[in-house]
Amino acid sequence: MKKLFCLSISDGTLQKDIGLLLLRIGVGLMMAFSHGLGKITKYFSGDEIQFLDPIGIGESLSLFLAGSSEFFCSLALVIGLATRIVSVPLIVTMVVAAFIVHADDPFQKKEFALLYLVPFITLFFAGAGRFSVDRMMLSKNR
Repeated sequence: MKKLFCLSISDGTLQKDIGLLLLRIGVGLMMAFSHGLGKITKYFSGDEIQFLDPIGIGESLSLFLAGSSEFFCSLALVIGLATRIVSVPLIVTMVVAAFIVHADDPFQKKEFALLYLVPFITLFFAGAGRFSVDRMMLSKNR
């Protein structure tokens, strides 16, 4: 029992891989279905698009990029497919949300985007872990 609680991440690869799996599934599903799906649905609804244009590329393209990132990249993250690559659009989306869209807002408005940003950055650096499509593809190529 002591060994389980005292291992550092570098010592306990199983614990690290389970942690990365839970992080990917948790943050990925929450982002995909709490944020991304609504934007994707809105984009393809045929209704007039009213969405912020924080970086000057147009409301429609802004909605499409944010929604695609939040939905499709998050689902790829859940299964661990191209984890480091798909985390980049998610990081960019959260940086834009926190520091451009909510630039003049109090911290409480930025906090939600920042709470998503931290795990996306973590997954960018840590990778998907053992229980992922990335790992399965790497194993088949060896």
